Amino acid sequence: MFLGEAVKFSFQALRANPVRSLLTGLGMVIGTASVILVVTISLTSRDYILEQVQGIGSNIIFAYYVAAGPGNPTADADYIKMADVEAIRSDLGADIVAATGVMSNFDRILIGGKEQDVKVIGTDQAYQPVRNMVISSGRFLDQGDITLRTKVALLTDKLAQRMYGSQSAAPNQVIRLFGLQFTVIGTFHEKVETFGQSEVERDTILIPITVLRYFTPVERIDPLYVQVRSAQEVERVAVRVQEIVGARHRPGASYRVDTLTAILNAAKNISLILSFVLVLVSAITLVISGIGIMNIMLVTVTERTREIGVRLAVGASAREILLQFLTEAMMVSLTGGVLGIMVGVAIPLSVQLFADIKIPISPVAIVVAFGVSCMVGLVFGILPANRAAHLNPTEALRYE
Repeated sequence: MFLGEAVKFSFQALRANPVRSLLTGLGMVIGTASVILVVTISLTSRDYILEQVQGIGSNIIFAYYVAAGPGNPTADADYIKMADVEAIRSDLGADIVAATGVMSNFDRILIGGKEQDVKVIGTDQAYQPVRNMVISSGRFLDQGDITLRTKVALLTDKLAQRMYGSQSAAPNQVIRLFGLQFTVIGTFHEKVETFGQSEVERDTILIPITVLRYFTPVERIDPLYVQVRSAQEVERVAVRVQEIVGARHRPGASYRVDTLTAILNAAKNISLILSFVLVLVSAITLVISGIGIMNIMLVTVTERTREIGVRLAVGASAREILLQFLTEAMMVSLTGGVLGIMVGVAIPLSVQLFADIKIPISPVAIVVAFGVSCMVGLVFGILPANRAAHLNPTEALRYE
């Protein structure tokens, strides 16, 4: 018996029981589609998490003062200063994109006819690229604003909406801060929402750090941000930042230098574990589908015992009987696998058509799903096929 004849006989046998064949293959469709969807979901969630973390800032190092040490009271000189930012820019100029600092204070302004507290941040022109701030209207601070101590301000989008009804209406408005008039030059928002966990809150105003310095009793940069040119250099530069800041202050003062690397690694590990668990669940689904195929094929062998006896009696070899029933199992498995791949790919593509979401489809997942469906048909088809091939022709012919 040639392979073509085995496929022909198998197709005829499956067509003779279409409902049974359909229900048997349905398990493979669901299992194979699950493998692709699980991998797709895990890839999408991983990319989303990494995008959110990286949206805070690419290759970011942030440093801040912790304590003066046991038994030593904190002194004003212990805090990170603007001079420390300049020292880092000077010493690490070849390794970093930018360094910037943040000073914070609070004031009360009129919002909707009522005085309310707002956070006032002092920073410089490097803050926008380092922290991925998005300018919604107007412009950001420039070097001239910092050097000339210009009384200009930027409002968060939400604050601009509360005060003027929209972001576009905010530029060129005049607000009063610390008893002085400031001209609004733009509005901004964080690229990734941090829900108040960063220094930027809902009602926040940015002004030049050289201006805010006059309205803060103590010069304190908290935090200091450094953007490194290469992700591979983040850890090394973080050590240098620690050394530079520590060397510029008295012994015993403690400074914390953190990076986003640990958060990114944790996100990748979580994604990897999640993917493994979901793929394991999908694999169990495929195994269950394989067991279903095996059970149905065993039933088929029993129902067709007399047919097998006739074929053995007219000269069919055990190998040919084995090939026929193994081909039937493979056809059910492969057909279900191909349909499952089509379903698994079609669902993410459909979501992309109706929603502005980028969903990566892994070619590896498709290849693996197809390979697993082949293996399932082969492994779980061996037992029924082997049983059919080793039937005694005489007993098979007497079977009713």
